[in-house]
Amino acid sequence: MNGCPHFDAGCMSRDILDQISGKWSIMTLAVLDHGPMRFNGIKRHLEGVSQKALTDTLRRLERNGLVERRVLPTSPVGVEYALTSLGHSAKSLHFALYRWTIDNRDEIAEARATFDSRSKT
Repeated sequence: MNGCPHFDAGCMSRDILDQISGKWSIMTLAVLDHGPMRFNGIKRHLEGVSQKALTDTLRRLERNGLVERRVLPTSPVGVEYALTSLGHSAKSLHFALYRWTIDNRDEIAEARATFDSRSKT
């Protein structure tokens, strides 16, 4: 073996990576890093996310132990979402990825433009 990772079809790490790296997952974790929040509060911070996509994302993160759903004793009953200790332990990972996107956005935009101009010919 040359040190390159191999992801078998049944590999649990492959499944976990798929579950926690969905389109809205990292951004949802970043929003919840600022404290517990209700669904619509999260949605306001994620411009463009649909109700279904956010619901699916929160359920997936809850299923994997990164987010907990708390029913609030209010009238009408409210629900808020919060990071679990496991979710907090992933903070440095999602922050590093977010920071990387900010630090490299110009280079990525340039690469996209170059690729797109080649694709049109």
